Amino acid sequence: MSRLPGDGERGQGLVEFSIAITLFLALMMGVVDLGRAAYQLNGVTEAARELARAASVHPGSTLGGSDEVQATLDTQESLVPGLDPPTFACTDIAGAAVSGPCQPGDWVRVTITSTFIPVTPLATLLGQFELSGGASAKIE
Repeated sequence: MSRLPGDGERGQGLVEFSIAITLFLALMMGVVDLGRAAYQLNGVTEAARELARAASVHPGSTLGGSDEVQATLDTQESLVPGLDPPTFACTDIAGAAVSGPCQPGDWVRVTITSTFIPVTPLATLLGQFELSGGASAKIE
């Protein structure tokens, strides 16, 4: 009995395709995760900038406690997933903490963080990442 060419290779293409598509999709998911992380890091940095600007224009009775700063924070929380509460500090031009209330000419320093959780199966083994941003603005 003679064998026809290709008899033993009937499912070879399907097996090769399944291996290749699995690697390709894992790579693409990793690229999408990296893009999500870059987007979230940019959002955290932008949130710090916006909060510093709002706090420098409307410092409030407690630094960062004005209605305008709270409205800015609410907006940023709707844009950036997992945004943690910001910290506000009053500093001088050299970055040293100012004792007492902030005065015009001082700087407000805002630091804010967010937790990034990857969705790619292999990246989830690394756990979650803490993304942080900070900005300063002069109080007018």
